[in-house]
Amino acid sequence: MNVLPAAATSSELLAVVASRALVGKNVVFAGIGLPTLASSLAQLTVAPGLEIVYESGVCGAHPSHLPETIADSVLITGAEAVLSLPALFGYVLQGGHIDVGFLGAAQIDQWGNLNSSVIGPWDHPTVRLPGSGGAVEVIANARESFVVMRRHNPRSFTKTLDFCTSPGPDRAMAEGVYPLGAGVTRVITELGILARPGAGEELRLAATHLGVTVDQVRDATGWDLQVADTVGTIAPPTLAELRLLREDVDPGRVYLR
Repeated sequence: MNVLPAAATSSELLAVVASRALVGKNVVFAGIGLPTLASSLAQLTVAPGLEIVYESGVCGAHPSHLPETIADSVLITGAEAVLSLPALFGYVLQGGHIDVGFLGAAQIDQWGNLNSSVIGPWDHPTVRLPGSGGAVEVIANARESFVVMRRHNPRSFTKTLDFCTSPGPDRAMAEGVYPLGAGVTRVITELGILARPGAGEELRLAATHLGVTVDQVRDATGWDLQVADTVGTIAPPTLAELRLLREDVDPGRVYLR
């Protein structure tokens, strides 16, 4: 039998920690990439009854292997249902049936607003990104949203977004829009976990990975980061979690790096 090394890559660390956040959740609207990795691992660990919904209209997906896009045909086979986009967004998402929206982003601010459109000025950006997709609807209508960020630095965790693709409830309500959901309540990064109860609250540091200090996280954040009264320490991935991730969830290394 092959012996797995204990060390986890950054992608594995993020996927494992994010999967644990889904304990007790029933329905997750998952983006492609790390959110899909985390949701699939959660089905094998902390949330065996978890239903995964994709933006393409697939509900209760049971793919034989990880999808490479939301339009991957592997999502259809064995799925509980495939809905039209008006039905998915109008009845499932806007109907309040999603427990957690699992998203990624290029930038996030202290209120949980997200940028996945451009880095730099809109007219002459340094990088042009894919844009919202369904994220703006997810953050507005899921009961809460979790975000996985590969990079924790002042450019990604910024006080002022280069562009607001997906506004959280605070920003939306300032414009007279009252979303159903609490917006971003948890952000998982390579340094730790930031959390907020919902509207009216800033993200604050809730936990760090082993060996990471509060000052390190503050220095890597582009605003004056608030810190919880008690900052927890995140348990590292176990060998069992890593084995499931590498051998069962993503043996083809679709998303693991």
